[in-house]
This record gives sequence, C-alpha cells and structure tokens, in this order.
Amino acid sequence: MEYKNSRLSAILKIQYPLIQAPMSWITNADFVAAVSEAGGLGVLGPHAGHHTPPKDPQEILDRIRLEIRKVKSLTDKPFGLNLLLLKNDPLDDFTKAWLNIAFEEGVTHFVSVGNADNRVFNLIKEHDGIIIHRPLTASITNMREAESLGADVLVATGYDEGGMIPTRAIGTFTIVPTMVDAVDIPIMATGGINDRRGVKAAFALGAEGVYIGTRFIVTKENPASEITKKKIVESGCDDIEFVSPKQRSIRTQAADILGSLYLNKENTLDLDTEISRLGGVRPAMLEGKLDEGIISVNTGIDVIRSIPTVKELVIDLLGLNEE
Repeated sequence: MEYKNSRLSAILKIQYPLIQAPMSWITNADFVAAVSEAGGLGVLGPHAGHHTPPKDPQEILDRIRLEIRKVKSLTDKPFGLNLLLLKNDPLDDFTKAWLNIAFEEGVTHFVSVGNADNRVFNLIKEHDGIIIHRPLTASITNMREAESLGADVLVATGYDEGGMIPTRAIGTFTIVPTMVDAVDIPIMATGGINDRRGVKAAFALGAEGVYIGTRFIVTKENPASEITKKKIVESGCDDIEFVSPKQRSIRTQAADILGSLYLNKENTLDLDTEISRLGGVRPAMLEGKLDEGIISVNTGIDVIRSIPTVKELVIDLLGLNEE
C-alpha cells in the first residue's frame, strides 16, 4: 500500500500519515524525535520527560518548554504538542500560557483532545498552526463542529483504545467509516491498531492516517519502564480489566482492587479520581512499580510480541519493507 504523498501527509508536512498519540507521562524528547525522524509525527504529552509530579502549574510550563527545546535539538522534522480541552473554560490562563510557550518555541502542530473551541482554534490559526483534533467520544455532531471551527485533521476513536475510552461502546470498525462519511477533512483512525493488518484495515475503512498509542509504548526509545514493556508483551486481551467506567488496565495488584470496586454495585468511590490519586499511569507504566498503579493499553495487545526501535516499528506498520 502506498502511504507517501497522501493528502494527510501533505497537510501535516510529514513523510507518512502516522501520528504517535500524546500519552501524558509516557513520552519524552528522545522518543518524540525518533517518531518524527522515522517519518511520522511525534507528539509531546503534558508531562513529557519527567518522572515526578510537578509542584505547581508553572513547573509544568517550565518543563514543557525545556522538552520542546530538547526535541528541536534532536530533529528538524515537525513534531506536535498535546492540548487538553477538557475544562469548562478551555482557554483559561494555563492554556494561554501553554500555547504562548508553543508559539514562542516555534511549535506548529497541535493535537487537541476534548471539546473543540473556537477561541483556541482561532488563536492557533493566527499563529499558522495545524490542528489535529480528537473528541474523547466521536460523534457526527462534534466532528462536524470541529471541522467548521478550523480543524485540519480529525481523529475517530474506537472503543478498542487505551487511555480514557469513549463513553459509547462503538468499535473502531464502526466509528471510522461513519466519521469518514460525515466530514470532508481527513480522518485518522485510532483504537486497537497494533500491526500492519490494523493499519491496512483502517485505510480500507476510509481513514487517511493512523493515530497510535499503545504499540509505540513497546519500543526501545519509549520512556516506559522495561518491566512494563515486558508485561505488555507477555499479556493479552484476557489479562485486561475495567478499573473504572472510563479506563482499562492489564491486571496488577492495584488494578485488581479497582476492578473489584468497579464490579461492586454498592461502590460509591469515584474510581477515576482514585486512579488519579494513585498517580495515574505514572507508577506502573513509567516507574515500573506494577502493583502500585494501572497499565493502560488498548484491547489488541495479543499481537504485540516484540520491542523494536521506533524506526523498525514504523517500517513494519506501514509495510515499507515490502516495497
């Protein structure tokens, strides 16, 4: 299959129509630069490059500026920055500061997650930015709204994904063609895509690109703990459980406790808040303390059986070794 010179690649100014998902703590400059150097679009997550919780919002801002500069020292290819639009006021003081740092440092690609906002989008466009927008739960209404507000590319998320899963149990095979038919701008597929077959299937459904998180975690350059990578390689879909209405995890001691609470109809504890209190994905996935947190992955991990370099993975996913 030919992936070069696609409409999406032209919009994003990258070699191949592939984006690495911005996985909060599980990204850093070396990893993101490796994805961009391999021809995709690497994306920095909110806590990229760090292992310790920030003491305040200013530290988050200072950290991301440094990580952006590190990426720029490693590649001259485009890379992106995650932008969370989940608050009641998407353009609050923190988001303004976050965007200003990006503009000052010359970042042009933004992966926005949440609710499309005209003020945020307009500000990005004023700085000649490119917007890749992913609603947490895709619908025809919110995808068309994002398109009308200026998004350049949209991401259709299937229920198969890792991280915060959509609120509707609609799989990748259903959501992708629905959204392709609903809008005119390119759609990227995400959710359970871990090998070449998944990539080919996404394009067969009408997607013009793939947006991949879980599979990129299990690469040599990714900052996830080696213990965690090995755990993912050794696990399958039967080892995954719900730990909240919105999150899944490979079974760990903490995940089993959360999973039991999820199944307990008398439980009144907000499990997503409890996961955040435990440190989210940081303890188990970044630090390798498997029993202290969750390992968030998509449901297709049975096919992940190796730990390649980022470049090797991109070649394999896109079938470039067949050319």
